[in-house]
Amino acid sequence: MLTTVMNLGNLLTDAARRHADQPGFIHAERSVSWHDINARVDAVAHGLSRLGIGKGDKILVHSRNNLALFESAWVAFKLGAVWVPTNCRITAAEAAYLGESSGAVAMIYEAGFDAHVDAVRAASPALQHVIAIGTPRAGELAYETLAQQMDAPPFAAVDVDRDDPLWFFYTSGTTGRPKAGVLTHGQMAFVLTNHIADLMPGLTHESRSLVVAPLSHGAGIHAMVNVARAAASILPASEKLDAEEAWALVEKHRVDNMFTVPTIVKMLTEHESVDRYDHSSLKYVIYAGAPMYREDQKHALRKLGKVLVQYYGLGEVTGNITVLPPSLHTADDHAAGSRAGTCGYARTGIEIGILDDEGHRLAAGASGEICVRGPAVFIGYYNNAEANEKAFRHGWFHTGDLGHLDEQGFLYITGRSSDMYISGGSNVYPREVEEAILTHKAVQEVAVVGMPDPKWGEVGVAVVVRREGWALEEEALLAHLEPHLARYKWPKRCVFWDALPKSAYGKIVKKDIKALLATPLEAATAER
Repeated sequence: MLTTVMNLGNLLTDAARRHADQPGFIHAERSVSWHDINARVDAVAHGLSRLGIGKGDKILVHSRNNLALFESAWVAFKLGAVWVPTNCRITAAEAAYLGESSGAVAMIYEAGFDAHVDAVRAASPALQHVIAIGTPRAGELAYETLAQQMDAPPFAAVDVDRDDPLWFFYTSGTTGRPKAGVLTHGQMAFVLTNHIADLMPGLTHESRSLVVAPLSHGAGIHAMVNVARAAASILPASEKLDAEEAWALVEKHRVDNMFTVPTIVKMLTEHESVDRYDHSSLKYVIYAGAPMYREDQKHALRKLGKVLVQYYGLGEVTGNITVLPPSLHTADDHAAGSRAGTCGYARTGIEIGILDDEGHRLAAGASGEICVRGPAVFIGYYNNAEANEKAFRHGWFHTGDLGHLDEQGFLYITGRSSDMYISGGSNVYPREVEEAILTHKAVQEVAVVGMPDPKWGEVGVAVVVRREGWALEEEALLAHLEPHLARYKWPKRCVFWDALPKSAYGKIVKKDIKALLATPLEAATAER
């Protein structure tokens, strides 16, 4: 039976009703009120509705962080459409796959990414309308022209059911092809409530949030939480992370919360400007996406105080697996109640099970696959029955991560059942990288593994076997990847061996490769 629920687009409407003249989005010297944001969103929604875009339609969005990207989510939500944001660093070919696989009928893009639009057009027969953030090309609409039609009546958010999708959250798999995790209005209503309860209790319209990560992914979820409480988002003027600017904004706007990844926490707290600006307003510095080195954690605590909040989760459960609140963060490993090494306890309403291969729950202290269930779990991957069958077994969602629970229910992650690694907070899937490398004519075999790195958490190392008689060096191989992969997926180091270690069945044994790479650098980089 279908269950009608609130269209989450109404969260923006409510913020505008209650706090019309208060700032909702601040970028550089421009501050936009909740009233104006909502009016702009309604105007764009009217414009897209006149084009025939409505409930269930997919809207692909390719843009760097800006006001229009922020607004485009709410446009899609109110229309009952599905927001399909990309990582703006992906290549045109990667964008084409997202457009084609999602069945997007419209694309909103930031001017300058023309090649991405052309690639999506060529690959996506469903694409009908293109809207440019900036100057449009022939046959395209201008986002700003639509947004400025603010004299139109309010746009009534479309009625939705609990399982109606609102966001395709793309997450890659070990096959190398990204999968669209379907986030729904009902599921996300729980997620937002849970984030407020577990991560940022006390969030109000007077709160301010600093945006230091792409709004197309985890930071976009965090922004939705802030909209739910009419808390303004502050976007730095610099495209790349500028620690001094970040701390200046924290002081100027009395920022009390931010979502980030361990790498960014490290960069911000190790920059000398952290000591020159007042950051006493901070209450919640939320980090996720990768493990945080203990020494980095201690340093951040010394600089910022007890404001760190860790959570563990995947896009498929929108971060809702565990939380480690500020009270359980300590720089002293021997302090009473210290929980060094854990990623926290189960989020409110979430159940964690450590399962063996047959689906049996394991006792405290025993390691197995981390599995979860609860209302934060997505409804499945779009058009991917095989992936859904694998992910939902024995009544649980399977994360692919390995770990154990202690007697008090605190979770410790010990590894990943897949060979995915996390570099600078971004998931990298070796199969995808390997397939791109293998398109080079000089490459016979390749294995990509994640190795520990003090700055990025993990980095990729490509171990390459050249074809007989071919010459190939690292610089040329990386140049070959330019049109195939976003740069953040590139291996940080390439080594050339005569052969890869294999099992008796002929399968490449990556644990042996990692063990060899862990030897002194001169041994690892030698020809094998």
